[in-house]
Amino acid sequence: MDLKRYSHADAPEIRSLLLDIHDEAYADDPDPFHSRERFSYFVDLWSSRENWQCVLGWEKDGPVGYAYGAMFKPGGWWKGHQRPASARGSVFALSELKVIPKWRRTGRAKQIHDALLESVEAHIVTLLVDSAHPKVQAMYESWEYNKAGEAKPSDDSPLFAVMAKELTRG
Repeated sequence: MDLKRYSHADAPEIRSLLLDIHDEAYADDPDPFHSRERFSYFVDLWSSRENWQCVLGWEKDGPVGYAYGAMFKPGGWWKGHQRPASARGSVFALSELKVIPKWRRTGRAKQIHDALLESVEAHIVTLLVDSAHPKVQAMYESWEYNKAGEAKPSDDSPLFAVMAKELTRG
């Protein structure tokens, strides 16, 4: 798999591709929270941050998936959840990790995840997982994330497990 890195400056160029991958990932999900229109708000919100980073995975026949996120401002954390006292230092919010259905359970998601985080200069990485998907939460636990609590950031969002892990550099 080829991995390509993008920054805030590249966001307009890859925006439609991110939305298209999202649409394919949620093709069978009627929940309005997972609609293209709702997701475009999040893409624009996160990619407007100057420290936004994205990694896209590619195979010969097209995109595999992506991961993106940005640093929280000092002291920042997820809406709807209190920042844990143990969360000291800088925090990178991994906002999205999406893989096209045919590439799920192939190890590609972990490769994309790891490629994004390899250049992140933070003490902690955190993400949200829909609590209705315990297998996804278990996947992140196998990647050394721990559940820090639960959050419902907006009225139309699902209940999320707030996951976090310390980033250690060799």
